[in-house]
Amino acid sequence: MPSLSPLQIFFIGSLVKTAVTISVMLGGVTMTVLLERKLVGRIQNRYGPNRVGPFGLLQTVVDGLKLFLKEDMTPANVYLPLFLLAPVIALGCALISIAVVPFGPPVFWRGVALFQVSDVNVGLLVILGITSIGVYGIALSGWSSNNKYSLLGSVRSTAQMVSYELALGLSLVGVVMRARSLSIAKIVASQSAHGALSWNVLGGLQFFAFFIYLISAYAETNRAPFDLVEAENELVGGYHTEYSSIKFAMFFMAEYANMITVSCVATLLFFGGASSPFGHLLGGPVAQALQGIFWFVLKVFFFLCLYIWVRGTLPRFRYDQLMAFGWKWLLPAAMLNIVLTALVYAWHG
Repeated sequence: MPSLSPLQIFFIGSLVKTAVTISVMLGGVTMTVLLERKLVGRIQNRYGPNRVGPFGLLQTVVDGLKLFLKEDMTPANVYLPLFLLAPVIALGCALISIAVVPFGPPVFWRGVALFQVSDVNVGLLVILGITSIGVYGIALSGWSSNNKYSLLGSVRSTAQMVSYELALGLSLVGVVMRARSLSIAKIVASQSAHGALSWNVLGGLQFFAFFIYLISAYAETNRAPFDLVEAENELVGGYHTEYSSIKFAMFFMAEYANMITVSCVATLLFFGGASSPFGHLLGGPVAQALQGIFWFVLKVFFFLCLYIWVRGTLPRFRYDQLMAFGWKWLLPAAMLNIVLTALVYAWHG
């Protein structure tokens, strides 16, 4: 049997990594929904789902099957091409952005990185660009639905994402200054020398930028306390009011996939990615790979729990407060962080 060429190995490896990554991502979406229902239940002094499967672990699977098997209703006066395309754009952008995320240490087999689908030298820009395109799914869904509530929700979403995208992007400039690269792998490598003391949130002096990023990310993903896009007491269901069955499920999955992506990016840019807080990973290649995946998943899990904790404790903003906070506070704070970071690095040479 002839041996495979490097191009064939790269192609097959990319297909396998893509399939595994999408499967893990969709499984993570399912578990995140269950985690949110459980934690919010505990915050509100109740149990949450505990009937289907052991400890209620299969409740989300059953709810997903219910959504997929429900009748798919399409209102009469919608603009059908964009009405069908909108959930595809939303979910597609949410899943594509995970392709440049390294979810483990840099381990290679025959020149193929095992824990990253694609190592792009401008990976940070790729993530920001793809997640920015995701707003088109929400905007088109509201316009094509021919519904006043849906349209108002999509207009709110567009204004909110444009406002907070600026602060989010500027909060990452200090991280790029320190790593001197837009490559996610190089940004992670710049934080792995001395454990937690090398992470950007501590040793990189980006503690201030981290909180700007975190608040902006909550607004970008339309999560509480910035969930004005689908405020039930004002807009019925927001931009997905007219959607049902699998199309509604796609919007639902896109929201939680974006939560996971935001948590992965926070882990990579501010908390050292797959690096250990205690220094270098120990043991051989297999042990280092397992340790790296463990630390990466643990950090992402922490951010997801923080997401849910914030949702269960903070009240929703008023819309004028939301926009004023983004333009009058977060944007100037992000610009100030860039100036201070530049001065510190210029002083230290």
